[in-house]
Amino acid sequence: MANGVEDLLTMLYNMVQDAFSLPFGADRCILDRDKVLALIDEINNILPGDLKQARSIVEARNEVVNTAKREADAIKRQAADRARQLVSQEEVLVVARQKAGDIVQAAENKARDLRRTANEYVDNALKRAEETLGAALTEMRSSRAEFRTASDKRDPG
Repeated sequence: MANGVEDLLTMLYNMVQDAFSLPFGADRCILDRDKVLALIDEINNILPGDLKQARSIVEARNEVVNTAKREADAIKRQAADRARQLVSQEEVLVVARQKAGDIVQAAENKARDLRRTANEYVDNALKRAEETLGAALTEMRSSRAEFRTASDKRDPG
């Protein structure tokens, strides 16, 4: 007869629509009780299976949606964790580069200070050597002059 609940409901609707109206009230009509009850019985027989199938489909859809949400949440958590790791690694890299720069700068400063100190030391050492040699040269000249003077006094000639 009918294929499904929708067809049966359409038939029931048409039956009510086409029914003979009672005088004194357009909202009342005469229906063939047996036909209406037969249609309602058919609907009742079909509905539990359709409802069960619909519930099964809804449950399956909900399960798929929930699974997708869990997977999406897991993917988001993994992405957030990975982003935190990358940021952390980047921060470590930035700190390491900064420390390396600081170490290089400190080493360059230390080398500059050592060169300046070494240059000052060598300059002072050379100055003392020059002063000592100057004093020795002056003493040597003085000794030589005294030697000549003494030599000239002994040798009158």
